[in-house]
Amino acid sequence: MRNYLFIALVGIALLGALLVLFSTINQPDLGPSPAKTPQDELKTFQLEPGLAIQLVASEPLVQDPVFIQFDEFGRLWVVEMRGFMPDIEGLGESEPVGRINILEDTDGDGTMDISTIYLDSLIMPRALAVVGDGALVVENMALWWTKDLDGDGKADTKVMVDPDYAGNHLPEHSANGLLRGMDNWHYNSRSRFRYKRVDPEWIRDTTELRGQWGISQDNFGRLVYNYNWSQLHADLVPPNYLSQNPYHTPTTGIDHGLSVDRRIYPIRPNPAINRGYIPGILDEEGRLQEFTAACAPFYYRGTALPESYYGNVFVCEPSGNLIKRNVVTEDGIVLLAEDPNPGREFLASTDERFRPVNLASGPDGALYIADMYRGLVQHGAYITPYLREQTLSRNLLLPVNRGRIWRIVPEGLEPQLIPKLATYALDELVNTLFHINGWHRDIAQRLLVERNDPQSIPMLWKAIHKKEGNWGKIHALWTLEALGGLEPGRLTNLLLYPDPYVSATALRLLEPSAQKNLELEPIILSRITKTSLSSLNPFVLQLALSAPILLPISSLDILGKIITLHGDSPLIRDAVLSGLEDQQFAFLQFLLRHPEWDASNPEKEVVLEMLTGAIITKGDSKEVEQLLVFLEQHPPAQNWKYKPILTALTIGGGNRLEPIPLTQAPEITKTVGSNSLSPHQYTALANLFTWPGNEKKKELLAQSVKLTAVEQKLFALGRQHYLSTCSGCHGNAGEGVNRMGPPLAGSEWVTGDQKQLSLIVLHGMEGPLEVKGKTYDTPDILPVMPAHTSLDDGTLSAILTYIRNEWGNNAGAIDRRFIATTRNVTQGRVIPWGAEELKTYIQSEQEKSQ
Repeated sequence: MRNYLFIALVGIALLGALLVLFSTINQPDLGPSPAKTPQDELKTFQLEPGLAIQLVASEPLVQDPVFIQFDEFGRLWVVEMRGFMPDIEGLGESEPVGRINILEDTDGDGTMDISTIYLDSLIMPRALAVVGDGALVVENMALWWTKDLDGDGKADTKVMVDPDYAGNHLPEHSANGLLRGMDNWHYNSRSRFRYKRVDPEWIRDTTELRGQWGISQDNFGRLVYNYNWSQLHADLVPPNYLSQNPYHTPTTGIDHGLSVDRRIYPIRPNPAINRGYIPGILDEEGRLQEFTAACAPFYYRGTALPESYYGNVFVCEPSGNLIKRNVVTEDGIVLLAEDPNPGREFLASTDERFRPVNLASGPDGALYIADMYRGLVQHGAYITPYLREQTLSRNLLLPVNRGRIWRIVPEGLEPQLIPKLATYALDELVNTLFHINGWHRDIAQRLLVERNDPQSIPMLWKAIHKKEGNWGKIHALWTLEALGGLEPGRLTNLLLYPDPYVSATALRLLEPSAQKNLELEPIILSRITKTSLSSLNPFVLQLALSAPILLPISSLDILGKIITLHGDSPLIRDAVLSGLEDQQFAFLQFLLRHPEWDASNPEKEVVLEMLTGAIITKGDSKEVEQLLVFLEQHPPAQNWKYKPILTALTIGGGNRLEPIPLTQAPEITKTVGSNSLSPHQYTALANLFTWPGNEKKKELLAQSVKLTAVEQKLFALGRQHYLSTCSGCHGNAGEGVNRMGPPLAGSEWVTGDQKQLSLIVLHGMEGPLEVKGKTYDTPDILPVMPAHTSLDDGTLSAILTYIRNEWGNNAGAIDRRFIATTRNVTQGRVIPWGAEELKTYIQSEQEKSQ
């Protein structure tokens, strides 16, 4: 055993040496990057024209800033992670040297000049949320509620709220954020929990898992986050709605990738990154080509920058010493993002120690940057031998405990007078809900909720009906929700409000009242029927999600109209299925009888398949038997609905642990080998159901199935992801779609080398290409298949496992770890593959492995 251990250790050492040796090839010979003074660092910045960057604070006033937030007094709170990586091993991280710092500008010159330590002796603090007379603080893996009892800016009490908040001791994979959402919950990145103060306690609720480091929100309250490998994601639906139906697994709406663009444009070499030894990560000049440490996405709702910047999302890339700007647009109910200036970043530096890790806006509407300013930002648990050598040989480890706060403003803009919202009267705060600056609206909402003064309720309703500004109306409604001041009658009237964001908010807030008072249902229904559903907008989406507040006969009719009009939207399909709760069988019957569903199209086939899948997941024998009777009475030659229902039956069993008991063998299983049921379909049904006398058939099935039980579940999940992500270009049956994409059924690109297929979905592919002897090129297909790097490894694994084992393909599963490895070793690839180039690359990889 010792010999094996010795060999393993030697192997690891040799691998590290090889990586270091390989990393020196074709890379610039860079010496140390010594630390600069703030004034010298200021000279290193390249910023978009017309803008200026100003120093707000620096060491010793602030050290190792990782999170910043302005309070209602205009003070800047800073979380200082002073224990992060004090040496190359990370030794000392458990020392209580972190702190929460409050910075103030007392003379109005735009520079902080007073520092008050709110809380110190902290172990690796990582986030905070200013609340009332204190703050939520994340420290030493736990969430704490701290209070300043005497108003001196220092915490006097510290009470644990959640000992398990962080979930992971590694900084890169621990919960963080504490964003106060529009709905008065505090949301987190890298976490399944949200928190709300219900005096005198803090309550915790389960929500969807989101992001990695940093979280923000847009004007509607949609959550924005990202991952180090994918720069921009968002939730297109409010939290927890898509989990309403326990029998449906959504594949859209949450964790939506706004952009597949990974390209970045540093203005200096960036050799000191963890995977700099991988070919393609760095270009010929040693500059990082794609995101490796994307973090802290910030949806800008400020007013200091020019109007064209409003609603943009800025993303930090500390490894590339830059910040990217994304212009966000809406396409119906979907958010998209693009780089407005490819080739030049919003902000970049030639200083290797510029490490932007968090962004914020404040009372003046400027964009603020937390610059951790250090040479090493990779945590010790993940440092490669290559990065270790870079860090030590180039003297990047020290100094530590420095840091800067920067502000971006238009050129020539003088420091603004900072209003103190804490001193505002109730009516002033209500008016501030309609301020053009999103920071003012957020703070005003929080202060009104915390004051909890009943006198503000009539003021809020008056403002909703009298004042201009749709975002302000939404803030006012959520403030009323927290104060218990919602009035169902007024909310129902707002269902007819012309702005879909306001009407969607009113509908969402009506749900608790409608669930308690059935008399509201006809009133709500009468308002809804006066609303056009033809345009796909946030109100239509919310209506699908809120359908359970209506009686089943009404909800099925509304959902039927929505899915008929907008069934081509994967998000609407998921929303409708989620809004059904336990009515999927009734809804399927409704659609089967509906005259507008007599004619088929690919979208309708997807809807019927999804509904059938939910019915199978539920596993009610009576419902399933009725479904089988429908198939018996409507053979495929007479009814297009047979095929999608049968497809779901033959695939859906992969998600079931136990077969569904039937009283007798279904009639369709007696036609095996005929045109109505293939042997493959028969064995799948035999695996899904049990009936008297089919035990021997199940034994034969076990011998014929090549996918393991785990892989069969992956296969079934892959079908769902395929329908929402891939079928629009490649067809529901993998047959290909004219003018869109080539066939996948029988394609050698699908059934061949699994690394080749993984590279196609990770980086994209451009034509021409040959499939089964036929050449596909524009205009027969799109010129480029886009990369799918915004999808996680598990999702890609499911999709590829599905397409490799469906439509006659029989190529086996692809593990998520294989996807992850392929993603890592081909980082730096930022353009699609050409067919011949990819073949050559795969051949060379195969030769290397021989």
